[in-house]
Formats: sequence, structure tokens, C-alpha cells
Amino acid sequence: MSVSVLSPSRRLGGVSGILQVTSLLILLLLLIKAAQLYLHRQWLLKALQQFPCPPSHWLFGHIQEFQHDQELQRIQERVKTFPSACPYWIWGGKVRVQLYDPDYMKVILGRSDPKSHGSYKFLAPRIGYGLLLLNGQTWFQHRRMLTPAFHNDILKPYVGLMADSVRVMLDKWEELLGQDSPLEVFQHVSLMTLDTIMKSAFSHQGSIQVDRPSDPTEEGSTTEGGGAGEDQEEEALGFSGHPPLGQSIMVLLSIYGLHHNPKVWPNLEVFDPSRFAPGSAQHSHAFLPFSGGSRNCIGKQFAMNQLKVARALTLLRFELLPDPTRIPIPMARLVLKSKNGIHLRLRRLPNPCEDKDQL
Repeated sequence: MSVSVLSPSRRLGGVSGILQVTSLLILLLLLIKAAQLYLHRQWLLKALQQFPCPPSHWLFGHIQEFQHDQELQRIQERVKTFPSACPYWIWGGKVRVQLYDPDYMKVILGRSDPKSHGSYKFLAPRIGYGLLLLNGQTWFQHRRMLTPAFHNDILKPYVGLMADSVRVMLDKWEELLGQDSPLEVFQHVSLMTLDTIMKSAFSHQGSIQVDRPSDPTEEGSTTEGGGAGEDQEEEALGFSGHPPLGQSIMVLLSIYGLHHNPKVWPNLEVFDPSRFAPGSAQHSHAFLPFSGGSRNCIGKQFAMNQLKVARALTLLRFELLPDPTRIPIPMARLVLKSKNGIHLRLRRLPNPCEDKDQL
């Protein structure tokens, strides 16, 4: 009886052959994937050729241009050069189109396309899947159920609660007037807003402003998130004068870009309240920070009521002056905020009107 035993060299040769075949398969897959990415990028370049943009790196796109909190400055530069829209290449085969033309934005806001899951999923662990993140029929049912709660007649009784929260904030400012230094008001206003929401939505009997004094170390905190004043949709572009792309690409509506678009707002650095008056040429383009269309902010009337109450009671008691040594530095986070806080000098008005019976 004979026994055949493979020699070590033959066993090594078999393993080597398997490794070679595996390596070839991996290389083939990589080549196929590279070809797919190349063809996809070429398709995107052709589809977006009517939307010019600055030169981009074939792999890193424009990502290196938006570093070190320079996003808002870059948006202003792009708006001046490309006043309607501009593709922003994130990396080789991924692109989103920034829109800041009011006519284009109205087309998008008039549709009901779903929001981008990739851009909003980081919010889900913090706020859950409510109106902001839901889509489709579930969103519609929730929206229809909640809409009556924000009717004007329902919101009127909350004006008194809003006024009470504002007065608590103003009383704290009275105590701080003797320090002869500018007051950082962002944290005070944030606590006042939270106080109002706690009383209105949860019938909270105390005062958040009294229980939790503002902490100056929180000034200019950097909450990470998407760009300020921006909304993102998964959309097949089909604007007037531009053919539809046939596939989804991400569309980003830049409210900040719209409000800094010289094509829409001539002399935009000039203080001219008349441009916002009803009937003016630019009035219809003055998008408030509540978006528009069917998915506009459901709480916009509540927010506007609180803004009017806070502004009226504050101006009855104080004159607000900017601090020229601490000019706010805007930065893009979930909302537009100041990197170094908002510092104001307060001056008590002589013989102010009593505000207790004004509202």
C-alpha cells in the first residue's frame, strides 16, 4: 500500500495560488468600483454643466474651502459670483447644489420631496422622530393633528406667560446695570425662551431663569450641526430653463445665501426697512427663518408672538447700544449664532412707562 504525502512546497504553492486569485478578484472589484465612480462623476458633471462652480479637486471636491468656520464667508463669495445656484462637491462622486435664488427656492418649497436622511439622522437621538424628521403619510398625520394647537386663538392666552418670562429677564438686567460693563444677552434670552416654553407647553410653575442663572462660560458655545438657515431635500432638479436630471441629487436651500444675494437685495449692507414693506419688490423674497411650503415651521406664530412681546417690553425699559469692542462673529451651526456671544450696553430709560399693563 502506498501513501501519497504532499510536500511542504506543494502546500505552500496551493496557498499562494489561492492568495493570487483572491488578490486578482479584489483588484477587479476595485477597478469596477472605480469605473462606476468615474462614470457617475462624469454624469454629474454633464448634468450640472449649466450650474457653474469654482474648480474642485477630483477626490476632495470643495471640502478644503470650508474649514475653520469660514462657511458663511465662502457662501457670500459664491453668491456674488454665481447668483442663482452653485454645486458644492463634497468628494469625488458626491455633490449637493446650493440654491439662493428666490424663484428656484419657491419651486423646491412647493414640492413635498423627503428630507435627506443622511443630513438629519444625527438629530434623531436627541429629538426623536417628530415633525422635523418624519416624511410621507406619517408626517402628514402628525402635522394635521398638531396644527389646531397653534391656531391664533389658542396662542393668545400665552401672551401673558411670555410677558412674565420677559419681565424676569429684564429685572435681572436691572440688577446687572451697576457693573458698568457690556452684558452678554444670548444666554439670558435663551433662558427666557426656555422659560416660556416650559410654562406654555408643560405648565411649569417655577422659573427656569431663577432656578438656573445664566453661565457666562457658555457664551458662544459651538453646537455642531448643519449649516445655519439651510434646508436639505432629496430632489430631482427641474427648474425653468434647466432640464431635469432624471435622478436624485441633494439640494440645499441656503437662506443665508438668499439674504446676502446682491441680485435680490441691492445695497444689502444699507439699513433700509422699507424693502421689507408689503408690496415692495423684495418683500416676497424675505424668507423668515421658518422655511416655507407645506413643511414650514409649525411654531412660527408662537415664535413671532414671543419676539413681539420681548421686543416691546425691552424697548419700554432699556435703550440697547452695541459694544464696538465685541462685534458678533456669525458662525453656521444648527442656527446662525455668534461665535463670541452678543454683547450690548444697556441704558435705563428715564421715567420709563410702566410695562405691567402694556400687554
